[in-house]
Amino acid sequence: MPDPKSIRRLSPELATKAQKELGEVPDRIEEDIETLRTWISKQPHLTARQDSQFLVAFLRGCKYSLEKTKLKLDNFYAMRGAVPELYKNRFVGEKQLGILETGCLLRLPQPLQPDGPRIHISRYGLYDSKKYSIAEVVQVSTMMGEIQIREDDNAMISGFVEIIDMKGVGAGHIFQFDAVLVKKLAVLGDKALPYRPKGFHFVNAPASAETMMSIAKSLMSEKIRKRFHIHSKLESLYKYVPKECLPAEYGGSNGTIQDVVTTWREKLFSYQKFFEEEVSYGTNEKLRRGEAINAESLFGIDGSFRKLDID
Repeated sequence: MPDPKSIRRLSPELATKAQKELGEVPDRIEEDIETLRTWISKQPHLTARQDSQFLVAFLRGCKYSLEKTKLKLDNFYAMRGAVPELYKNRFVGEKQLGILETGCLLRLPQPLQPDGPRIHISRYGLYDSKKYSIAEVVQVSTMMGEIQIREDDNAMISGFVEIIDMKGVGAGHIFQFDAVLVKKLAVLGDKALPYRPKGFHFVNAPASAETMMSIAKSLMSEKIRKRFHIHSKLESLYKYVPKECLPAEYGGSNGTIQDVVTTWREKLFSYQKFFEEEVSYGTNEKLRRGEAINAESLFGIDGSFRKLDID
């Protein structure tokens, strides 16, 4: 395991971007991390990881605002109790590896540019809806996200672009579509995760998917809505994600899908112990000073909540 006090050196391109766009001051990082460690140690309700690489991801995701970072870190752990369907039994087992092996969740090896966002491709039509639920698929996605927090500097500094390929999405998948889960994911992404979405691009979308899209869009702020695009042809996607940035199966040169799956299977498997340890981290809302953070305070009893915004 890497030294808990060490931070990976950024590429020159990402270092420049982090300083220009996120306000990163390399000489001040260690001091900010120590401030966070001190704060964590004084929170009776919070048991959080404190390795430098993990904490710097949150500082970068909050553009070095210490107050925003504390709030996001707190929410990151509070979400485990508030969204049990994603965090319960979150271990690296046969089910999780099986979902990964369907190729429904891809993180491509090369980012959009050297200092650009990571490219994700989600292909929900590929998982067997009789065997797995959408919540189980999303759980694996959160596990991949936690690995990225520790390993993926492009995603932490420049965010990610998500391509959602609807090919093969059938009645079984649509039946599993859950507006409440979408809403919870929107809150999770907005309030608890350190990386920012730069765009969602739907390709091969059947007409029935447009209903889901309109529900999802109604839950978002104007800023986020602008990041949603439906492409009737792959050619219009290339304006945002050039063809060469896609995997070989999509006509590009950014690895093959099988290579991506193999890499991530090995990566997830190597984090087996990490996810077993994760059970001991979280919040004890009974010990929190002030209002508890739970499903009710985050999502509202009746499911209503304010529109979301992500900077």
